[in-house]
Amino acid sequence: MSSNEREDTTIYQVVMNHEEQYSIWPADRELPLGWTAVGKQGLKAECLAYIEEVWTDMRPLSLRKKMQEAGLG
Repeated sequence: MSSNEREDTTIYQVVMNHEEQYSIWPADRELPLGWTAVGKQGLKAECLAYIEEVWTDMRPLSLRKKMQEAGLG
């Protein structure tokens, strides 16, 4: 069985940056600078499903704020 065919059993954590953009990161690795764990951990599919549920506005926080100030959003 090749490495591509093996089931990914890695436990990931959902992380968020200062622009409120989401990603996943292996739970056993130190977080990269600028990213914070949001408290959700699990298999890749579980974490991605969580992100799909909570990340409803893909615009970066800074853009959302500027649009709101301009009365556009």
